[in-house]
Amino acid sequence: MKPFNAQNQHTLKEPIHISGVGLHTGLEVNMTIKPATPGYGIKFQRVDLPDKPIIKADVDYVVDTSRGTTLGLDGVRISTVEHLMAALVGMGVDNAHIELDAPEVPIMDGSALPFAEAIEKGGLQEQDAKKVYYSIDTNIQFTDEVKKVELLALPSLEYKITTLIDFNSPVLGTQHAAMKHISEFKDEIAPCRTFCFLHELEFLLENNLIKGGDLNNAIVVVDKVVSEEELAKLAVAFKREKISVKSEGILNNIQLRFPNEAARHKLLDVVGDLALIGYAIKAHIIANRPGHSSNIAFAKKIKEYIKKNRHAAGVPVYDPNQPAVLDIRRIEKTLPHRYPFLLVDKIIELSDTHVVGVKNVTFNEFFFQGHFPGNPVMPGVLQIEALAQAGGILALNTYQDPENYDTYFLKIDNCKFKHKVLPGDTMILKLELLRPIRRGICEMRGTVFVGNKIATEADLMAQIVRKDSAKS
Repeated sequence: MKPFNAQNQHTLKEPIHISGVGLHTGLEVNMTIKPATPGYGIKFQRVDLPDKPIIKADVDYVVDTSRGTTLGLDGVRISTVEHLMAALVGMGVDNAHIELDAPEVPIMDGSALPFAEAIEKGGLQEQDAKKVYYSIDTNIQFTDEVKKVELLALPSLEYKITTLIDFNSPVLGTQHAAMKHISEFKDEIAPCRTFCFLHELEFLLENNLIKGGDLNNAIVVVDKVVSEEELAKLAVAFKREKISVKSEGILNNIQLRFPNEAARHKLLDVVGDLALIGYAIKAHIIANRPGHSSNIAFAKKIKEYIKKNRHAAGVPVYDPNQPAVLDIRRIEKTLPHRYPFLLVDKIIELSDTHVVGVKNVTFNEFFFQGHFPGNPVMPGVLQIEALAQAGGILALNTYQDPENYDTYFLKIDNCKFKHKVLPGDTMILKLELLRPIRRGICEMRGTVFVGNKIATEADLMAQIVRKDSAKS
């Protein structure tokens, strides 16, 4: 089996069909999860309505969190999306189109496992598109003093979650659960079912709010003395001959899948609700007494942070321990430049559509002798030249004999200098094709990074010319 490549986006290999009952409406639901193109994200479509409206799976479209997470737009609603969203994230699905013929996702057994298993059975398709991760580089906190909820996102190299619950219940007690890596989701988190307390269940039944409820799709926690008369009423409501309470306070002798299944399900809900941020994140989420309303408020806060710091998402990661794609010797075989005008030290990423190069700036650079010698700053024009040289490598990468061609830059547009480059800085030179190369014309977007800050950016246009036809 091909190993999962977390650096690229994924969709489904083929459509997946799932049918079940809606928890709140009691309606039969037929759901089809279809493959989607790179960058599509997750979108729901109500195919039972005349215009077949589509709603993006995004925190901006959440309209209700009272009994699950509900998306809505122009009066159209899709309820209980959190378990399916958790399964999509947990199984690595980035792009999918979900069709439903009813206003809510089927509840299944109250967990995400049926969805995860269906996705696994259908298989994933790796797509020719990079997956962008947004690293949280500062603490983001949400608190609700009334509900005693605290949610915290900490910087982390991986997406991991720790949940803590305390309902002041002698049955549940204080529980915690952890997911150290998203790869643990299917086996450790997906099987965990939703739960509610008996007094909540009685209220929902009395108000006809769980028409599709069944003792097979929820764990009912009994934290009070229940009379035989009450148990008989519940048996009628759930069409059972008899309902009993286990000694530890779980209705109908249901077997827990984990001792801390409740805490693990709360973690599952966090995964599903934070999926509505719309961006893949790297952070350690600590959730104390989480619920849907607080999860969504927290998701909105994280999304707002990402929108303000979106430029950092495209910052290339430079690990000097990794071997270069092109070292200085191979760069010299491609570019005609030599000291002191060769301004690219190594290439660390190279594809048909992008290149990432490195330039280490030292105090011994020739230009510092005459450019602000008392306060050395790298000239902006040389930063653009460094970009142009890295761009030349990108432009020639599609040629089998790049040493027989040169690149001549025709135009520089939208050039901006945003941050000084000083001695000791490491410039990361990133260029991406704006459109396919045609007739030797190459258009690129170039960015110089120092750390996670943009120092310089510009649009560059170059022409690829064979050396024996170039004019002096």
